[in-house]
Amino acid sequence: MVKVVKFGGSSLASAAQFAKVGEIIRSDESRRYVVPSAPGKRNSKDTKVTDMLYACYELAEQEEDFKGSLKKIKERYNSIINGLNLNLSLDGEFKTIAENFANKVGVDYAASRGEYLNGIIMANYLGYEFVDAAEVIFFDENGNFDSDRTDKTMTDRLSAVERAVVPGFYGSAADGSVKTFSRGGSDITGSIVSKAVHASVYENWTDVSGCLVADPRIVDNAQPIKVITYRELRELSYMGASVLHEDAIFPVRKAGIPINIKNTNAPGDEGTMIVESTCQKADFTITGIAGKKGFVAVSIDKDMMNSEVGFCRKALQAFEENGISIEHMPSGIDTMTVFVHQEEFEGKEQQVISSIRRLVNPDIIDLEADLALIAVVGRGMKSTRGTAGRIFSALAHANINVKMIDQGSSELNIIIGVSNSDFENAIRAIYDIFVETRL
Repeated sequence: MVKVVKFGGSSLASAAQFAKVGEIIRSDESRRYVVPSAPGKRNSKDTKVTDMLYACYELAEQEEDFKGSLKKIKERYNSIINGLNLNLSLDGEFKTIAENFANKVGVDYAASRGEYLNGIIMANYLGYEFVDAAEVIFFDENGNFDSDRTDKTMTDRLSAVERAVVPGFYGSAADGSVKTFSRGGSDITGSIVSKAVHASVYENWTDVSGCLVADPRIVDNAQPIKVITYRELRELSYMGASVLHEDAIFPVRKAGIPINIKNTNAPGDEGTMIVESTCQKADFTITGIAGKKGFVAVSIDKDMMNSEVGFCRKALQAFEENGISIEHMPSGIDTMTVFVHQEEFEGKEQQVISSIRRLVNPDIIDLEADLALIAVVGRGMKSTRGTAGRIFSALAHANINVKMIDQGSSELNIIIGVSNSDFENAIRAIYDIFVETRL
């Protein structure tokens, strides 16, 4: 058995956290490949090292003195090194970083140094080989992740290494410069490494014991999810659930490798298993609830719309012309409604309305702002009758007006539209009827 283990920033924020991580890795011989993030916050008033690096590099770009800021970052790493009693100096690395900052080599390089330096410390602490991610992860000329080249290079490199540390979050661009994934991209690195070494499981260690049925900031003591499929997680991630970077799913999904979300501070907890498919019945009809605020519904009405060939395409062209992405699009016989992000839409609303008028000559265009979308996701919904009815019942009981409800053909999720002001109460009401009361 081979396990790849990725540890998030909160798991590596201090020497004490590093010691916990070391204990976890050494307790299982199969944990052979480690992907560390940059040090996160040690407390609520602290600053993540990645944010410190961004701020430091901004000073360098503005040709202001950044040495003091860089010194504080170095002190963060030295506190970890000294706390672990390691015989290691990062003086040479920080000298190189200072030179590169002064030469303005790029913000991606600056941001990546958090993981890079933590990887050096982790490799030294464990006695593993350090493999620089810039040598094994590649992006093409357009800045897109080059999966084929990466997989071949990573597989070749790691096949000759029994135990290795590969820092997360970055790789190299086509011109050889450092390029990062989006924030949270260490999850993606762990997935890439897992695919390359044909891991039995990819363990993603963070500060929570897996995924929860609902956001714990909204629902107190939300129940954990024991098993979730990739498709279910993708739906929840898209709608705001943030335990795992949504792009981390693809490399391991193709290879059929399960992901186990675990808690560094409670390693005995089962966590959540993310799998391709399962015959295990979920504890509840629904697997999870997630949502986002801040949408506008653009309703386009026209008699006999359904018989007008190309109507939808032409209507959507109005959004495309103005660079606005579409979130959701329920429709009826003589009406279609397009949900878009309010922030994107507000500055361009009149241009969009004008374009719709020109392209499809509708009878009415109606706008409704300050809306939220909620996704109720679950593989168990397919075999359970009355799920939508129970959602309506729960929301009606909570005096919440439903603006829109739409169920996909896969019966995997139901999307509900409500006012922003009803968002939290709607999630609590849905959670209550499916999880607490199970009516």
